[in-house]
Amino acid sequence: MMQFGVFDHLDRNDLSLADYYEARLKTIADYDRFGFYAYHVAEHHSTPIGLAPSPSVFLAAVAQRTQRLRFGPMVYALPLYHPIRMIEEICMLDQMSGGRFEMGFGRGSVGIELDYYGQDPKLAQEIYAEALELVLKGLTEPTLTFHGRFFQFDNVPMELAPLQKPYPPVWYGLHAPESAKRAARKGLRVISLDSVPATCASFEVFRAAWREAWGEAPLPLMGLGRFIVVAETDAAALALARRAYPRWHHSFTYLHRRHNYSAMHPRPPDFDGIAAVGQGVAGSPRTVATFLREQLAATGSNYCVGQFAFGDLPLAETQRSIELFAHEVMPTLQSVAPAPVV
Repeated sequence: MMQFGVFDHLDRNDLSLADYYEARLKTIADYDRFGFYAYHVAEHHSTPIGLAPSPSVFLAAVAQRTQRLRFGPMVYALPLYHPIRMIEEICMLDQMSGGRFEMGFGRGSVGIELDYYGQDPKLAQEIYAEALELVLKGLTEPTLTFHGRFFQFDNVPMELAPLQKPYPPVWYGLHAPESAKRAARKGLRVISLDSVPATCASFEVFRAAWREAWGEAPLPLMGLGRFIVVAETDAAALALARRAYPRWHHSFTYLHRRHNYSAMHPRPPDFDGIAAVGQGVAGSPRTVATFLREQLAATGSNYCVGQFAFGDLPLAETQRSIELFAHEVMPTLQSVAPAPVV
């Protein structure tokens, strides 16, 4: 059965920061109330696309505002964390939420953000791989001994432990078939924000690698992420999306413009552009359901992930969009069949 989740950049709008966080937490409470499976928040630094630069701090508030919703980072940028501190934060969040934490890890998608922290982006992949091994080890053992290229520990007590055993589910953001193969072999859950052809290429590799590594074990959650705005009519939804999306895009490209970088994962500058490449939809419940049904079936996704709050969408319109999606779109997508393991 199809599951439904949320991917979120906390990107700046015109609210004060205090009002901004309160509005977003109210929105997340709606995800909980309407039965979404999980909430995934991005990590960015020194940019208006990243008003949750410490995902753990924000997610601690999410834990207190929700009852059933699972949640986690998509993703922790591991080169910016000391592994022992990372282990401790994960354990705290999992215990404080009653075992609802889901953890995503990556190397950091924007090199200049690593530069700001004094990290070499050229080493990010190696640091990520070593740190991930270390974090998973520390979540499962009473003491931590590790000798790698970047980290050295001898007999460090692991006083905290996660509630979920051996540890919370692990997520990875897919952008290429090669990373899909690695993720499948490690047994990770995945989300793709890419176009349908690119997602199909990654997911086909993922399913094949999963079969090689895990045999007949059921596929994990394989998410397809899309910008989604729902209103009573197509015209009303498009008007909201066309106004709000350029504000999000301006924040998304802020550091690239500031440092004359080209975007690693480019997005069109207006909503009509993002809709044309199939990475966003705005419309009535019927329009949105038709769009998502086709894409979910084509990619073999079993997890539909919406980005509902972005740019300067007002809280009331965002909440109405989520309500319409939950009541009129989600039920029609429950039976979309994921592709079998090949």
